[in-house]
Amino acid sequence: QVQLVESGGGLVQAGGSLRLSCAASGHAFGSYAMGWFRQAPGKEREFVSAINWSGGGKFYADSVKGRFTISRDNAKNTVDLHMNSLKPEDTAAYYCARFKYPWDACSGYDCYPYSQNFGSWGQGTQVTVSS
Repeated sequence: QVQLVESGGGLVQAGGSLRLSCAASGHAFGSYAMGWFRQAPGKEREFVSAINWSGGGKFYADSVKGRFTISRDNAKNTVDLHMNSLKPEDTAAYYCARFKYPWDACSGYDCYPYSQNFGSWGQGTQVTVSS
């Protein structure tokens, strides 16, 4: 059974930084792309970033490009999201997710921004950015 556990959320002032981490277990972590999504109150869940199975492909929503960096460590079964220059509009619950399909069955911006392509989700970690 796939388990994903996020950590690292918290309260930070605008302009600050946070690092979110997702620890995965119960599956062949190194075979699957991983993603981060977020959901603010009253809004739909939205794509933030994804990284392919090898770590060689990284993808970002336009709203976070240049500020957030995704990385993974396949030896430790972790995927991180480094968030810099945080803005109040980044406030949301952040979710780690595992892509449904292994390897490069589908990849890139054609597939990763769509939550229905991710089959396993963590419980979420709250990020609050104060102005």
